[in-house]
Amino acid sequence: MRIETERLLIRPWRHADAERLLDILSRLEVVKWLGDGEPVVMKTLDEAHTRINRYAERDDPPLGMWAAERKEDGVIVGTVLLLTLPDADHGEVEIGWHLHPDAWGEGYASEAARAVLAHGFAGGLREIIAVSHTDNDASKAVMRRIGTTTGSSRSGTRASRRTSPSPPSNGFETGASAPSSTTGQAKSD
Repeated sequence: MRIETERLLIRPWRHADAERLLDILSRLEVVKWLGDGEPVVMKTLDEAHTRINRYAERDDPPLGMWAAERKEDGVIVGTVLLLTLPDADHGEVEIGWHLHPDAWGEGYASEAARAVLAHGFAGGLREIIAVSHTDNDASKAVMRRIGTTTGSSRSGTRASRRTSPSPPSNGFETGASAPSSTTGQAKSD
């Protein structure tokens, strides 16, 4: 998969990117938001190469985990993903992102997420869920910016859903924000 946005190239992770992946996932400020358990930081370049192999194994269009590369200088700003939720009863798909701290606050997460949402819906997905920790204000802001809407509660996490049969001309409708500890969704009708 390869998607270009105004500032980003979204593409598969490559082994040549292993040092940057290690740099991103060795930071507690990044990994503390990933998953439900204790944060696990990446420690070695070998772990980064193993993770890149796992990302490649999970490639199942329109699902996958991709590098978000800044076009102006080729620097990887982070990861964006569409994956089946681990506890999915009915194949629910999650959109996610995690960026290097030097890329925070630049709008890259929203830009990449919008492109990956469009990719997922174009690939036949009818609903995409975004999940965040209730105290991750930055991810909750991205969820609002990409037009997700609120659904049911989940302990300790906030999830939003987005659906779109034919997105507006800009590709994304505006969604409502929600209180923390809620679940929401995106759908394609």
